[in-house]
Amino acid sequence: MRILSELEPGQARLGTKKLCEVCAEVTEMSGAGIMLMSGEIARGSVCTTNAVSALIEDLQYSLGEGPCVDAHRRGRPVLEPDLAHPDEWRWPAFRGPAVDAGVRGVFGFPLQVGTVRLGALNLYRDRPGPLSDNQHTDAVVMAGVAAESVLLMQAGARPGQLAAELESGADFRYVVHQAAGMVSAQLGINVGQALVRLRAYAFANDRSLTGVAEDVVNRRLRFDDRQAEEGDFPG
Repeated sequence: MRILSELEPGQARLGTKKLCEVCAEVTEMSGAGIMLMSGEIARGSVCTTNAVSALIEDLQYSLGEGPCVDAHRRGRPVLEPDLAHPDEWRWPAFRGPAVDAGVRGVFGFPLQVGTVRLGALNLYRDRPGPLSDNQHTDAVVMAGVAAESVLLMQAGARPGQLAAELESGADFRYVVHQAAGMVSAQLGINVGQALVRLRAYAFANDRSLTGVAEDVVNRRLRFDDRQAEEGDFPG
């Protein structure tokens, strides 16, 4: 079993890019990504190993569905060994683009320290098939290493700020969170519900979530009655 014996002492402080690469290498996957979440809200991707894993993270962030999202919410691994021909129908919006990108097996493992849930480790490979027992065990351990690393990196940051090690090279889509806050204020709903509204509008209008968020932040798009009175109410 190839797990922590391959890591040098102190490598719990691995940089985020290297951390994702080690997760993919140890588990013998085609790629890996780490997504941070807060409650039900995906905050963004800490790191990815290649273009396909970046797409997987982007799809999950934009659509609010996928293995990482489910693994975080359920607090247990979520495994799909054959995304092209699944036994269980799920992730209708995520599945098609991921398969088109060459994803065949996809596996989400929660990042958790004690009762604190931080997000999820996403692993994918370009051929179908279940994880071996050793791969599953290694993935659980690497998810634990990733969780500890995130906490260690964040420990030195000022309250309310993200650690530089986490922010460097990450994709946290700050404009989306800003837009969700604005929609929350416009509609008198919580931020999680506002993010759902943003995603639904982007999906219904075949637009990127980031593009819709930019329109909200730049006040070209509103979600309240003021815009409805102007004849341009979304949805």
